[in-house]
Amino acid sequence: MFDGFTLDHVDVGDVTLRVRHGGSGPPVLLLHGHPRTHTTWHRVAPRLAERFTVVCPDTRGYGESTKPPTDAGHTPYSKRVMAADCVALMEHFGHSRFFVAGHDRGAYVATRLALDHPTVVRGAAILDAVPIGEALARCDARFAREWFHWFFFAQPEKPERVITADPDAWYNVGTKNTPERLGEANFADFHRAIHNPATVTSMLEDYRAGLGIDRAHDDADQAAGRRITCPALVLWSSDDDLADLYGDVLDIWRGWTTDLRGHAIESGHHMAEENPEALATALGDFFGGIQGRDCPTAGPSRAAVDAPRTRGSGI
Repeated sequence: MFDGFTLDHVDVGDVTLRVRHGGSGPPVLLLHGHPRTHTTWHRVAPRLAERFTVVCPDTRGYGESTKPPTDAGHTPYSKRVMAADCVALMEHFGHSRFFVAGHDRGAYVATRLALDHPTVVRGAAILDAVPIGEALARCDARFAREWFHWFFFAQPEKPERVITADPDAWYNVGTKNTPERLGEANFADFHRAIHNPATVTSMLEDYRAGLGIDRAHDDADQAAGRRITCPALVLWSSDDDLADLYGDVLDIWRGWTTDLRGHAIESGHHMAEENPEALATALGDFFGGIQGRDCPTAGPSRAAVDAPRTRGSGI
C-alpha cells in the first residue's frame, strides 16, 4: 500500500497530523471522509503520483492525528480550523499553492480551504457533498430519516456510548466494510480507528461542529456573496443518494463557484475504494487541465476568527 510514499507525522501548530506523501509534480492534497483515514486513497494516490506530488493526511481527530480537547462551540473541529491545518501542512512541505480534493467530510474542509484561502488553492475537487448550510437548509423528512446520523452524532455523550459498545456493528464491519472491499491494509487502519474511543469522540466532534459553527460560516459566506474563485470540480457517486436528495447537484454549487464543472462517478459512496480508476482519471484530467493557470486573485487569505495561529501558515 502506497508504494514509494513516505509516512510522516507533521506538527502544524496545536495538532500533529499523520501524513503520507509521494510522487512528483504539482502538489495535490487529498482529504478523506468519515469514518476513514488517509489510507482510503491507497488505490488513487499512486495513480496520481505518476503526475503529481500527492499529500494524504489524517485530518485532525481522525486516524492517528492529534485529537485536541473541544470547547462549547466545537471550534477545534470546525472546518475553518481544519483548513488552516492543511495550509500549514502543505507549507511544511514547501507548497505555497496546491490543488485539493476532499471526499465526504473532507469535502467540507476542501470547500472551506477554497473559500478562506483563495490565493492558495489552485483547483478544488468536491466529492459527494453539497455545502453544509445548503444541506441543512434543504433538510426535510427524507433527509432526516436517511441522514439521521448527522443529528444523532450531534447529541452529547450518547453517541459515544452507542458506537463504542459495538463499533463493528455500527460501522458495518463484515458487510459493507471488509478487507476484500477496502483492501487489507486500508481495512486494518479503518478498523483500528473505529475501535479507538478517542477517535470516535473526535469524529463526532466533526459532526457537532457541522451543525453549529460550520453552518454559521457557510451562511455568513452565502450572505456576503463569497464564492470559490478557483476552478471547481464536483463529483458524486451514481449509486449513492446525493442526486436523489438534491436533483441537479451542480445547480446547488453554481451559487458557490465561479468556474464549475462536474459529473457522476459510477460507484457507491466510497468512490476512492470502489472505482479508483475513474476517480483518478477525473482528478488527474481536472488538475492537469488547469496546470499552469492561476486562480483569479480574490484578495488575501482571510484570517479565520476561530483558527489558532499555526506555525508557518501565515495565519
